[in-house]
Amino acid sequence: MIIGKSIDQLQVGDAAELAKTVSESDIYLYAGVTGDFNPAHINEAYAQKTFFKTRIAHGMLAAGFISAILGSHLPGPGTIYVRQELNFLAPVRMGDTITARVEVVEIIAEEKRARLKTTCVNQDGIVVLDGEAMVSPPKPKKA
Repeated sequence: MIIGKSIDQLQVGDAAELAKTVSESDIYLYAGVTGDFNPAHINEAYAQKTFFKTRIAHGMLAAGFISAILGSHLPGPGTIYVRQELNFLAPVRMGDTITARVEVVEIIAEEKRARLKTTCVNQDGIVVLDGEAMVSPPKPKKA
């Protein structure tokens, strides 16, 4: 079984990234899984009349890329999400390539928690969301 980095293995400045191009299928699958059928995401005729002039991805779809990093890369498998603050700054459109990044900014050893800066940036360098996460990294591997 693969286990991520424990609190003792993490260091301030540790970072990981994941990039994904958002497809129409991703948006429809997300809508189906969550039940969020907001027409801004799934109805082009409706979306053309909005501020964005086209369908946009669910904000939480992009935020999910942060979760993927936390659970799969840094700290990695066994990590428990405690808190996430998000600021949605720009829309994510179909075809955008979003690079999610997490960076350790504080180790709270006595609480066995880590605070991380979280961001998602599109292919044009525009920050589409930012925030901060608090996680409980996995327990150390037993020898």
